[in-house]
Amino acid sequence: MNKIKKKFSFTNDRQIWRLIPTDTNKLVVEERDTNTKEAFFNCLDISKGKIIFKNFQIEDKFWVGIETIHNDIIYFHKFLKPDMPIHSGIIAYDINSKEIIWKTDEYNFLFIKNDKVYAFKNKFEGREFLSLDYKTGDIIESYGNDSKKINILREEELSKNNFKGYLFPQPVDLSNSYSFIDIINELRTERVITGKIDFVEYENLLFINFHEVLSNGKLRNIFRAIEINSKKIILEEILDMETKLFIPESFFVRNNMVFLIKEKVKLIIYSL
Repeated sequence: MNKIKKKFSFTNDRQIWRLIPTDTNKLVVEERDTNTKEAFFNCLDISKGKIIFKNFQIEDKFWVGIETIHNDIIYFHKFLKPDMPIHSGIIAYDINSKEIIWKTDEYNFLFIKNDKVYAFKNKFEGREFLSLDYKTGDIIESYGNDSKKINILREEELSKNNFKGYLFPQPVDLSNSYSFIDIINELRTERVITGKIDFVEYENLLFINFHEVLSNGKLRNIFRAIEINSKKIILEEILDMETKLFIPESFFVRNNMVFLIKEKVKLIIYSL
């Protein structure tokens, strides 16, 4: 019998905006409070179930976001203007030392390749491209306005499988002859379901997420883990007790763990 064990949970009672796992088994949790206009960043050690840091904020507490994480360094960006989604500047924050190790308002982030941060500077006659040391922000090489070379390097990096180990939910296609189609059909018989049913198949386990219609017309967002062979439900979590809207992307699987978002503010991680 497959076993699912709760590893740990995390919440600050703020809306979880984004989850970003690192390649060193850490997880960065971005939260946003739309009332106070503040963004908060937290980091968890997934293997140990410990908090590395919590409630970290950049000087501009809301108009900030994450470009990427590389070798335990988070690369933040600001926005050119609050009402414009154009990224501005680079702020490099070291997860392990818990400090900003370099920042610049002069250059804007493009991508990282071979431990180099590729960036650009806006100039009157166009863009100037360059690469920076990912640890220090020092200039390594300038490419002038050679966008062709930069685009080639960027395509090479984008072609890599940066989501290896991830399994993201897909909508069930009822015309497909899945090995678990009987489970889906039985579910649709026993519950009044609206919208799509999302699933991930992992070995002999089926993870599904669906919205049940309640008597008051609202929706209940439910997650289930089911053994395919026995059709036995081995885990059920109500992710949203009552909602008026469909809640997409409520879970994903990475390596041997399931990540769930409950009531938009709580992260629960199960090990498989």
